[in-house]
Amino acid sequence: MMSLKVNRPTLGQRIRRQKWVLLMLVPLLVLTIIFSYLPLTGWVMAFTDYNIGASLFGNEWTGLKQFVRLGSYSTDLIRLLRNTVVINFVSVFNNLTCALLLTLLLREVKWRFGAKAIQTVTFFPYFVSAVIAYAIFNSLFSVNSGAINMALVRSGLIDRGYNILGDAKYSWGLMIMVNLWKFTGYNCVLFMAAAAGIPLDQYESADIDGASRFQKAVYITLPSLLPTAAVLLIMNSGWILNSSLDMFMVFQNTTNMETMEVLDMYIYKYGLKLMDYSYATAAGIVKTGVSLLLLVIVNKSVKKLSGTGIF
Repeated sequence: MMSLKVNRPTLGQRIRRQKWVLLMLVPLLVLTIIFSYLPLTGWVMAFTDYNIGASLFGNEWTGLKQFVRLGSYSTDLIRLLRNTVVINFVSVFNNLTCALLLTLLLREVKWRFGAKAIQTVTFFPYFVSAVIAYAIFNSLFSVNSGAINMALVRSGLIDRGYNILGDAKYSWGLMIMVNLWKFTGYNCVLFMAAAAGIPLDQYESADIDGASRFQKAVYITLPSLLPTAAVLLIMNSGWILNSSLDMFMVFQNTTNMETMEVLDMYIYKYGLKLMDYSYATAAGIVKTGVSLLLLVIVNKSVKKLSGTGIF
């Protein structure tokens, strides 16, 4: 049998064919290099005894001294990692799950204006600043004047309001709730965009077969959204150790610091407050390395289970 030889375009031919698309990507590539990769030269501070005002490469070389120092603070490091991982991991899981359920429900709302209104209301918190977010939660959960605490006290269910914003035992639940309120609508928009690409003939075939609305949601809409959920899970896994610094700065206080302080706050404290740039940079490098490792592990696991991955 004769085999047909396929002439594949060379690299040069592919570049010439897509030259205008590649040219449009040049500004994005330049900005990425300037703002994402050039600042990585500052990592040299982790290996030197950096002094403010001195040249970046003109300081005494100290090798791995700052990393050894970071390891010596194992008790603090374990506490910081515990707070960071618990809050962010649960937040990612809750945000994606609730956004997926919200998308399924909104797809079943036949009143278009109502569905759009709900989507707008849930998406709005994504644009709310940390200060405004704290003001909203303070008006709800303040011990003496919070609307929810006052309602519970007046109804006789509790004698005194719960110190949600100040008690350390509520910190994890508080930040998980704040993240759920802030990011569920944003993730829902992504799921709705993915759902818009589901072929209508699948629903028409299901109608002919007599499928109910619940069955169409479970067997058509949900499986079609799972690849998007897998990609979002992979992308968010790389941010497990990253926290919304502005949000933690306004919600943290001296009474809840034990469970509210996260790795980013620790780096901020040593870097900008104590001006120990070398130590803060070393902690940042470790955080980046672990985040990349988590991204690779989650991507490989999800790709093995679902066949969907980002690389």
